[in-house]
Amino acid sequence: MNEMIVLRPYWIFALPVIAGLLFWRLRRAGRPGDWHAIIDPHLMEAMARMGRVDIGGRRLPLVLPFLVAVIVGLALTGPAVERRSAQTFRNLDGVIFVIDLSGSVVRDASWPKLVNMARAGLSVLQDKPAALIVYAGDSYLAAPLSTDHVQLGQTISLLDAETVPDRGNRPALALDRAAALLAAADILTGEVVLFTDGAGLNAAANQAAQRIVEAGGRLSVVLSETSVSGDLPVDVTQIATLAHMGGGRVYGIDSLAPFMRAMRTAGADRLERQDLRLLFVVDYGRYLLLLALLPALLLCRRRVG
Repeated sequence: MNEMIVLRPYWIFALPVIAGLLFWRLRRAGRPGDWHAIIDPHLMEAMARMGRVDIGGRRLPLVLPFLVAVIVGLALTGPAVERRSAQTFRNLDGVIFVIDLSGSVVRDASWPKLVNMARAGLSVLQDKPAALIVYAGDSYLAAPLSTDHVQLGQTISLLDAETVPDRGNRPALALDRAAALLAAADILTGEVVLFTDGAGLNAAANQAAQRIVEAGGRLSVVLSETSVSGDLPVDVTQIATLAHMGGGRVYGIDSLAPFMRAMRTAGADRLERQDLRLLFVVDYGRYLLLLALLPALLLCRRRVG
C-alpha cells in the first residue's frame, strides 16, 4: 500500500480549536442563558416538563455541528496517496536515450549489457514518454517521444553496427539533437541518458550538456568500458565532468538496480519543486466531504410535536 501523505498539513491546527469549542459548548449545555440564576429550580423543572424551555437533555444535536467541522477540517488537510503511475500531461517529463553505435561500442563484448541497461531503464518509465537518438559519425532521431515503450524496446534490441551509416564518433551532435528535442516538446523535466564508452567526448559535448540543462533537462551517462580499441577512449574524469555539467550521474553497465531506480523516479523530484506535485497524488479529501454530509443531514431533521 502506498504511503499516505498530507498536502495541506496546516489545517490540522483547526482541529484543536474545534475541540475547544465543543468542550465549551458542552459545558454550557443545560443552561438556558441566565434563567437558572433567577428562577426557582422547581419552577424551571416544571417549565421543562411543559416544553417551555429546553434544558439540553440530549447532547447529540450539540455534537453534530462540531462533528461536521472535524470531518471538513480533516478533508482540508488533503489526505492523499502517491500514485507514480498516474497519467500526466505529456510535456511535463520525458526521457531521451542517446546510444553510441560506433564500432568500439557495438562490436565490444559489453554491448549486450548496454542494450539490457537501456531496455531495463525503459521498462520502468511507466507512462513517461521516451525517445531514442542514435549516433556515430552523425546523429539520427530513431524514435520520437512516445509512450509505446514496447515498440521502442524492440527498436533498441535491433540496433547494430550497420544502423548508422556514418563512421566516426560525434556525441556532441547527438546531445545537441536531444537538447533541441526537449526544447521543441516544451518538456519541463526531461532526462537525457547517454550510453557510450566515452569516445568523442570533448568541449563541444560539454557545451551540448549545458544546452540540455537550459532546456530543462538533466544528462546522465551509462558508461561501457570497452576493450575493442584497447583502453578506455577518454579519461573517466571527462565523463564525470560531463555528467556533473548535465546535473546527472554516471552509471556502469553493471549498475542495473540503481539505474532502474533513477529511471523510475526520473523528473519527479523536480516536478514537485515546481508545485506540480498534485499530478502524482490522489487527494481523498473530497471523499471525506461526502462523509461529512451524513451528520449534516441529521441536523436537518424536523422536530415532531
